[in-house]
Amino acid sequence: QVQLVESGGGLVQAGDSLRLSCIASGRTFSNYNSGWFRQAPGKEREFVAAISWNGGNTFYADSVKGRFTISRDNAKNTVYLQMGSLRPEDTAVYYCAAGTTNYYLANSWHYWGQGTQVTVSS
Repeated sequence: QVQLVESGGGLVQAGDSLRLSCIASGRTFSNYNSGWFRQAPGKEREFVAAISWNGGNTFYADSVKGRFTISRDNAKNTVYLQMGSLRPEDTAVYYCAAGTTNYYLANSWHYWGQGTQVTVSS
């Protein structure tokens, strides 16, 4: 089992930046691909970004490409999501995930955090 705990969410203004963190415990985190998803009220959970187990490959949704950066520090069992140029449409609960063979498909991920709220005001 892998336990994931997100932090760093909050209320910001459009154009601001925010960094989310996800700390893992349990099984060896460095063995797992990791990712971020988000879910806005009334919408399905959607892929945001993912990173391979060794950090060598990253993947982004078109809506965040060029604005968000995913990274990881396996020595700290932590994955980050640096978010810049935030927009009101980025408002959602952001979830950390670990363990998948299909980065883009939410139900392919094995482990999930509880989520952290990000609200971007206009």
